[in-house]
Amino acid sequence: MSIQIDQPARRRRVWGRLALALTAAAAVTLTGLPGLDQAEAAKAPNVKPMRCDEKFLKNKFPSTPANSGPPDSLPYDAWPNDENYTYDNPAKAYDGVLPPTDAQRAAAGKNYRKWQRKYNRTKNPADKVMEIYARYNNQYNIPKGYQDFKRYLDVRYIGNHGNPPRGEAFEARMVKKYNMIGPDWWCQDPIEYTDPETGEKRTRVVDAHNRRTERKVEMKSNGKIENDQLTADRQIAKERPKSTFRYLTGAKTEDSTKNKIKQFDDDLKRDRGTNRTQAGVNERRSNAIERTQKPNVYTNYDKRFNPDPLKGGRGPIIDQALRSGKTVEEARRLQAMYNQNNRGGYFGRGPGGIDFSTLEINYVGTPVKGKGLDYSMRADYVKDPDENPGYGGDAKLQLASGAFFTWLALTPDKFWVNLNPIRPDVIMDKEFAKTDAGRVLLEADLTLKHDYADAMNPDKYERGERFWRAAPRTPEGMPCLPIIRQWITPKPAKIREQDGGIYILDAPLKVNMEVPTGPDVPPNACKLTEAQTKQAENLILTTIQPELERRVNDDKSYADLRRVYSSRVAAEYIRRQDAVSPTDFRKIINSNDVKRWPLRAENKDWDKKTVYDKYVDSFKNGDYKFERVYEGKVWILSMGGVDFSKAPKKNITRTQFKTQHRGLDKTTKTSVRAEVTYQDSETAYLGGSTSDQPTSPEDPKPTPNPTGSNGPKPTDTPSTPAPDPSTPGGDKATPPAKDPDGDLAHTGNNTPVGMIAAVAAALAVAGGALTWWMRRRRAAGS
Repeated sequence: MSIQIDQPARRRRVWGRLALALTAAAAVTLTGLPGLDQAEAAKAPNVKPMRCDEKFLKNKFPSTPANSGPPDSLPYDAWPNDENYTYDNPAKAYDGVLPPTDAQRAAAGKNYRKWQRKYNRTKNPADKVMEIYARYNNQYNIPKGYQDFKRYLDVRYIGNHGNPPRGEAFEARMVKKYNMIGPDWWCQDPIEYTDPETGEKRTRVVDAHNRRTERKVEMKSNGKIENDQLTADRQIAKERPKSTFRYLTGAKTEDSTKNKIKQFDDDLKRDRGTNRTQAGVNERRSNAIERTQKPNVYTNYDKRFNPDPLKGGRGPIIDQALRSGKTVEEARRLQAMYNQNNRGGYFGRGPGGIDFSTLEINYVGTPVKGKGLDYSMRADYVKDPDENPGYGGDAKLQLASGAFFTWLALTPDKFWVNLNPIRPDVIMDKEFAKTDAGRVLLEADLTLKHDYADAMNPDKYERGERFWRAAPRTPEGMPCLPIIRQWITPKPAKIREQDGGIYILDAPLKVNMEVPTGPDVPPNACKLTEAQTKQAENLILTTIQPELERRVNDDKSYADLRRVYSSRVAAEYIRRQDAVSPTDFRKIINSNDVKRWPLRAENKDWDKKTVYDKYVDSFKNGDYKFERVYEGKVWILSMGGVDFSKAPKKNITRTQFKTQHRGLDKTTKTSVRAEVTYQDSETAYLGGSTSDQPTSPEDPKPTPNPTGSNGPKPTDTPSTPAPDPSTPGGDKATPPAKDPDGDLAHTGNNTPVGMIAAVAAALAVAGGALTWWMRRRRAAGS
């Protein structure tokens, strides 16, 4: 956070210049922040130590309490408290600025201070944009300059303005929380040490330093300690043997950080001949809520989850999704880039810190006409974001949002997919086939069929060997199975509707299997008696079905299916609320118009027939072959849909919710404004809120220079997203009635509608037959 090793060509420290209150909400303005460009970075740090109580509490206490400072008895002390703190970052109001044209770059020049002064006079956001362009030009050609304007804007401009206030806000909170007051505690305290390799004098700036006890506290609003800081601490420990070290983290502490500090502690204990902790981590998870201050025509508003195409929303999920890389290679590069500009923890664990493959919606608020919608997503953290970062956030968020609107727009009679080798005419509804939600369901159906064959492969799994030895035989001794239909349905979902929204706590899926009957069943390659058919069906249900169900609920290959199903649950809640009172979603519901949510990106040319052809090839030719000897004969065997029409639910009671998910409501509501974790879990919660903000671009112009001025005049004005704030309007909807036992409410016509059961007529799969073919080969010489 506010720690820096004093060495040549490092950025000037700005921490000492900012006097933030505990909320970090003191008048922070863009004009008051220093220029933080690479061109200015080659200046030695110039920090001024200050008593911690004076710096953060605006008071000088006469003495230092005996119990001051964080607990230091444990090497790792975790305390997930889910507390909030706020800080201001005016630069975030410019996160929608578009890359400059050549003409705009020429007009802006490199003298950003000129535009800065002009903005100070005019307060015209367009002048601030020209300042940003000038800063971008100023660093463009230096060795470590950014050519990608999008990354420059986010990392170097917004991030550099956000790191100091976030870091100081967290420090202020920790100083107060742990009574680091009185004459002994000094913040931003420079400590000199000798570089063991060069012999040069260097300076380590410590966040909080007890000068009497030599206790040094490093505070990180994220969960990562920088390597150069830890290297300096090791040398200081040698030169000052009374020094002890505590590292306060405001988020989940990365395993790499915990391991490095544990090794540091072990080394100090050994060298100092003591069992007492010398260096340790105090994990104090806290939620940093960023305040943009004054949005303007250059503020980014994202259209996802917003029913009005001319309006958008904001939130931490939008920020993290847009920052993430599209591939693992790009994500690794971006993670390193953001790490270099994350001293104050502004970017949390970095754009690669979240496993976006696990992203699912877990909460939507009650939609009120004209008031927007709050929503929250959850996703797992990755264990090592530097080496194996998460990626694909933008695409996964788009899929969740697109599926959400697909379930609203199409009538339930269109929610089906079908893979049957003798029914190429009935694959899926033509409108459903135009959406990513439909694509995901059909591809999941095909994956299930491949997995069915794979799960009984005796060359890969002991389970497969057992299965085939127990399979029924024909009179000739050939292993034989009946045609089996497999399809996916939801298990009872755990949800809670309260506080003006629905919490989707768990939505597991079930794999069903049965021997089909009817005219659409393909012919089998072998004949079984009724008893043998029942034997085979039981064998499949006990041996193969549990493995398939595990894959559907856990494997990444079905992650998109789980993602779109969670969106289906959320969409059904919106349908129910709209049935009670009109919402902004009414024009979409049952409109059968999905033009706004088409197949996207690499899937824009996707065709259902391609999936069907893959299935037919698997059906006819098999996925794999294996050879076994049964009863003295050699056999070569070849092994070649989703149905959410029934979705049982269990809306747990308020008491159960509070007991089993204590504090989740607070965590979820906070996640609309900040990335948070739930207690000590490995899961991130981050959401957003739609708002009445237009997103159609405008063309604002920088303030003209006075007549006769020799100042430059832009030849082309910035063209960026330019929402024009409007006043929310509309009548307030009446909340749906709640049953006294905590069960889900009825719809407006008083017809009982189970929340997940209303997902009912959805996604029926006719057929779903998966077959295999076996060919006998005579034994050698026969």
